[in-house]
Amino acid sequence: MTKYAFFEGAIVPIEQATVSVMTHALHYGTACFGGIRGYWNEKHQNLYVFRIRDHFERFLMSTRLLLMKLPFTPDDLVNITLDLARREAMHHDIYIRPLAYKAEKIIGVRLHDLRDEVTIYAVPFGRYIESEEGARVCTSSWRRVDDTAIPARGKLAGAYVNSAFIKSEAMMNGFDEAIVLNPDGHVSEGSAENIFIIRNRTLITPPVSDNILEGITRRTLMDLATAQLGLQVVERSIDRTELYVADEAFFCGTGVQVAAIASVDRRPIGAGKMGPITTELRDLYFEVVRGNVPQYCDWCTPVF
Repeated sequence: MTKYAFFEGAIVPIEQATVSVMTHALHYGTACFGGIRGYWNEKHQNLYVFRIRDHFERFLMSTRLLLMKLPFTPDDLVNITLDLARREAMHHDIYIRPLAYKAEKIIGVRLHDLRDEVTIYAVPFGRYIESEEGARVCTSSWRRVDDTAIPARGKLAGAYVNSAFIKSEAMMNGFDEAIVLNPDGHVSEGSAENIFIIRNRTLITPPVSDNILEGITRRTLMDLATAQLGLQVVERSIDRTELYVADEAFFCGTGVQVAAIASVDRRPIGAGKMGPITTELRDLYFEVVRGNVPQYCDWCTPVF
C-alpha cells in the first residue's frame, strides 16, 4: 500500500498529495510523466530500481517540451525517489510514477508563464498485460499522434488520450492489446509499448522518427540482443503486412516489460506462441533487472 508521495517539495503522507479541480493540467493535459520499475531480489534482500537516472533524464526532456522550469537535476530526482522508496519499505516489485504538471488554477490554454510542480509516488506492481507469454493483438483503427501535433517521444499526459482510444478499442473487441500505425501507415508501437518483430534471427524495430517513445527498455533490449545473444538489430519502418509474416514479435516497455505477441489480427505469429528468441531475451532481461547479472549491475540502483 502506498503511504507517501513527494509533493510540492517534500515527502508527505499520500493523503496530503492532492490538487485542486481547478488545476491547469487536469483541464488541458499539460503534464508529463515517467514510469520506473523497482525489482525485489529475494536472495539479495534488496530492491533494485532499474536505470533510474536514464528515466529521469528522459523525464526532464519531456518537461522541456512543455516549457517547464524545474529546480531539479536528474540526480536530485534520483535521490528523492530513493528516499521515498526507503520510507515505503516495500519488499516486492514496485512501479514509480514521477509526474510534472502545470499547477496554476486558471482557465486558459498555454504552456508559458505557469507554475510547474513535480510529484513522485510508488505502488506495488506486477504484470501490465496478463497474457504476456502470448498476447492476442489487433491493428488499431486509430493512428498514432504525429510529432508535428503532439510529440510521441515525450511522455506527455494529454497524448495518452490517443493511447486510451487504442487500448479500449482493442480490449472491447476481445484483444489484449493493439498495434497502432503512424500517419504514414507504418507500424509505430503498441498503445503504450514499443514493438519488435523478428525475421531470420534479426530484430527489427521502428525508428524513433516513426512517432515512437524513445524507450529505455527498447534500448536495453537492443544492447542485450547484440552484446549477449549475438543478434543483429535493425531500426527501420515496418509495414502492417510484415507483422503477419514475422517469425516472432513482442512488446517491450517499463510497464509491459517483455510481452510476446501470439497473433495479430487473428493471424498467428510464427507458431502462435512465444518464440525461442523472445524467450531467451525475456529471461535474460528479468535476470538483469533483478541485479543478477554482474556485467549490468550499474543499471540497478539498490534502495536499501
